[in-house]
Amino acid sequence: MPGMTIGKLARAAGTHVETIRYYQRCGLMPVPGRAEGRVRRYPEDAIDRLRFIRRAQELGFSLAEVKQLLRLERSPGCRDARALAAEKLAAIEERVADLEQMAASLRGLIVQCDAGAGRACPIIEALRPS
Repeated sequence: MPGMTIGKLARAAGTHVETIRYYQRCGLMPVPGRAEGRVRRYPEDAIDRLRFIRRAQELGFSLAEVKQLLRLERSPGCRDARALAAEKLAAIEERVADLEQMAASLRGLIVQCDAGAGRACPIIEALRPS
């Protein structure tokens, strides 16, 4: 019988069966029909689709954005995919800037804490509502 079961697909793609089912409910993975009432068989390219989804998520794309990318996969050119990637990059760069600012604040608080002098903890004081 051609194709593979959902369990075999999950193992081949390095994911879980429930993840595949979730992607199907989200519309990211097609649900194959059943041959004569038997178990569903997935085509070999389903592995590539799962890997595409996982890789896009690793790059920070939400499932809704992955769905857009999958739709764009069938369109000529990459203008729309590029625009989506540029938006994602801008959001990531903004988040990195926020994280760098947070790190600098924490470094400063740690330095103040190390300086001590018997007063209240500067870290605790900084976290109190003003």
